Amino acid sequence: MTIRSEGLEGRRVIVLKLGGSVITDKERPMTADRIAIRRLAEEVALSGVRELIIVHGGGSFGHPLAERFKIAEGFKEEPQLLGFSKTHRAMMELNRLIVNALLGQGIPALSLPPSSFIITHDGRIKALNLEVLRSSLERGFVPVLYGDAVLDAVRGFTILSGDQLSARLALELGASRLIFGVDVDGVYTSNPKLDLEARLLEVLRLEEMEDVARVGGATSTDVTGGMLGKIREALPVVEAGIPVVILNAGRPHNIFKALRGERVIGTVLCR
Repeated sequence: MTIRSEGLEGRRVIVLKLGGSVITDKERPMTADRIAIRRLAEEVALSGVRELIIVHGGGSFGHPLAERFKIAEGFKEEPQLLGFSKTHRAMMELNRLIVNALLGQGIPALSLPPSSFIITHDGRIKALNLEVLRSSLERGFVPVLYGDAVLDAVRGFTILSGDQLSARLALELGASRLIFGVDVDGVYTSNPKLDLEARLLEVLRLEEMEDVARVGGATSTDVTGGMLGKIREALPVVEAGIPVVILNAGRPHNIFKALRGERVIGTVLCR
């Protein structure tokens, strides 16, 4: 299916989420996939799209530390404070690599740490100040954000996923579309990594998404783990009339095509 951007004074933004499994080696802590990062930066540059927000996951940078110190569960003991800071630092290091790759392609990338302008309430975004983000877009920058360790009004602190952040930004800014770049081709009828007969769903309608979000993997559509989370976060985005595309960012040219609104293998979530 082809998804094309609609202009709102020529400035409707695209939100691109790059999964941690695409940009890091998840089997080796603090190890970036520099080849993939460079290729993705090249595809963004070649697309010519500049009304763009990039959000990336943590992969082998943020996740091991967040799990070790149980950051998502909230503050329970003092050693977690150091763990919170280390998790945030790890994400900044990965962010630096991505920003540098974009700068190397002539893209005016601007790092914006979510922990500096977002507070959550029991794990969900409660307050966010988008003034700096909006201003950076208006001036022609490409903001680069990430899943982050953030302060939380109930838990003390927690982990804000890149998926939740991407979906919320798409809603707040009235994005033309939200693109999830993952390590599989989209949403399947069963787990494609285990079942050779798994069939890719090119389109997933709102009603089907609601069923999946309600009962999880107990449907004819396999949405385990991170994919289920993406669909749940995407629900309000699709309800608002913003198309969501889930595709394999590990396949060369996919991100380039998706940014330009060209046909690409993947799953489109829509009304």
